[in-house]
This record gives sequence, C-alpha cells and structure tokens, in this order.
Amino acid sequence: MDINEYQKLAMTTLNRELSSKEILINGVMGLCGESGEAINIVKKYVAQGHDLDKEHLAKELGDIAWYLAETATALGISLETILQMNIDKLKKRYPDGFSSEKSKVRKSNDI
Repeated sequence: MDINEYQKLAMTTLNRELSSKEILINGVMGLCGESGEAINIVKKYVAQGHDLDKEHLAKELGDIAWYLAETATALGISLETILQMNIDKLKKRYPDGFSSEKSKVRKSNDI
C-alpha cells in the first residue's frame, strides 16, 4: 500500500458529520492526543523501568498516522505531497546530512 492509498482507506472512517473546520480541529487535536499516548509509553520505559511495549507503541503510531491523514485531508493535500514537502525542507536545511550546528543556527524563515 502506498501513502495516498492509506489516506484514502483511512478516510473511509472519517466522521462525515463534521464540517471542514471541525475535521481540521479534530485532526490536529488527535495528533496531540495520540502523540501524548506514545510519549507516555516511552516515559514508562525510560523513567519507570517498564519494558518497552513495542506493539502498543506501534498501534499508537498508527493512530498518529490516521490523524495525520485526517489533517491532510482537511487541508486538501495528499500525504504524499506533505511527505515530499518535508523531504524537500530537510534537504535544504541539511544538504549534507544532519549537523548539530545547522540545527542550532537556522534561518528565521526556516519552519
């Protein structure tokens, strides 16, 4: 499955009763909520002595992907386009690969 097919399939479970604005808000709030669930799993592993629950973390990453697809859909942008935009930004920011210096010193318009 490619990323745009995922977006299409995932959006078959979109709540069609929501307005475009509500879909956008739900998507961004969902990203925050699911990211919080993911970090909680890692927190338990790092700070509380739990085993890393990889299966649970993978499921939360799937939920994050769903909300990313919802947010992209609300914007009318394919996930493939969003991912390509990110790669283009990273290539521009780190043309020779990651460097701590380039990470610390970024241009004011580098978002």
